[in-house]
Amino acid sequence: MTNHIALIDHGVGNLRSVEKALSAVGANVVLTREAHTIVAAEKIVLPGVGAFGDCMRGLSSSGTLELVTRLAGERPFLGICVGMQMLFESSDEMGYHPGLGLLPGVVTRFTAAHIRIPHTGWNQLEPTGDHPLLAGIPAGSYVYFNHSYYCAPQHSSDALAYTDYGGPFASVVGRGRMYGIQCHPEKSQKVGLQILRNFVEHG
Repeated sequence: MTNHIALIDHGVGNLRSVEKALSAVGANVVLTREAHTIVAAEKIVLPGVGAFGDCMRGLSSSGTLELVTRLAGERPFLGICVGMQMLFESSDEMGYHPGLGLLPGVVTRFTAAHIRIPHTGWNQLEPTGDHPLLAGIPAGSYVYFNHSYYCAPQHSSDALAYTDYGGPFASVVGRGRMYGIQCHPEKSQKVGLQILRNFVEHG
């Protein structure tokens, strides 16, 4: 079925808002934790809001952790907000928490003394080059963020865009057909919907 997307239901965060945003850009999306539905999907989206450890525990208790880890390397996959952070090896948010380990690197807290934490509000994307996920997104486009921890990829080639907040951090990542975005696309108006549309149509 065209644009059939499984939105992983791990019980953490406002998943319905992401579901509505995906539907708005033409996705045939189902919020699910059923293995057969996830396996049958053309693409997978992993959202996440709140603490890294809670999202990882939710993914584990939903019974989808191993399946998501395997399929993320086999078909188009998008992690959103903490869903992006979960792609990495670990986070130091409220202790040490292992991630999915799909991208080398860690998640760590903003430390610059002159910035306010959390990083909340509109900020700019600066793409590192042309990429289908960011098609139609000019450099300097504004999206909406709300996070205290950021992803630090081990390999700069995995960073598709940076955002400056007390220094540059990777706000969009990708390797192969696996992507992550730190912003909330469902709150980022036209730019956020364009990123989701790019994933739905070309991911």
